[in-house]
Amino acid sequence: MTNRVIVTIIVLSLLSCKGRQPDQKKSYNEVVETSDSSLIFDGKSLDGWEITNFGPQGPVYVSDGEIILGMGDGCTGITWKRDFPTSNYEVTLDAMRVNGNDFFCGITFPVGKDPCTLIIGGWGGTTVGLSSIDGMDASENSTTTLMKFEKEHWYHICLSVTETQIKAMIDSIKVVDFTIGNNKLSIRPEVELSKPFGIASWNTTAAIRNIRVKRIEI
Repeated sequence: MTNRVIVTIIVLSLLSCKGRQPDQKKSYNEVVETSDSSLIFDGKSLDGWEITNFGPQGPVYVSDGEIILGMGDGCTGITWKRDFPTSNYEVTLDAMRVNGNDFFCGITFPVGKDPCTLIIGGWGGTTVGLSSIDGMDASENSTTTLMKFEKEHWYHICLSVTETQIKAMIDSIKVVDFTIGNNKLSIRPEVELSKPFGIASWNTTAAIRNIRVKRIEI
């Protein structure tokens, strides 16, 4: 084998190695582009949504594929203004507490004719649960769970609703598994304007993204 051939082989090998990149695993905190028809937030505008007129709310705007719910004196949120299912559906979204120490994601949703709210990080920042069940808030009923939430960290939330059950998960943790039975579901008056489907924060700046709704086949 000539020296010229040997040099050529070495050069080609170096170029091949230089062009080969290590596998890149997407961090969960990155936005994944998708054309999923279940998306109800396009990442660019509030099309289909209305800024909820709570009164003393903070600013609401879209930035870098996220809906920012600015800190207000009470609730700040958005309400979906188009058709929404009343049962047998699943909602998924990512939520992050940017600043503040109360709930950074309160999802008000229909269960048949009744409304209910899934609270994430309420009552001082750690309470998760449904408000309300038989008049008892998320801080005092059978769905009450305490979790620590880091600021500037995305959490994936999944809420599923059927005629008989409400279930919710945060990342891989099941936080609600509630059989409705004869219990009466309701909401606190503070989120009345979020009906039938809305997302709000309380005295907290929050970011929301990747909002999806899809039907559940029963």
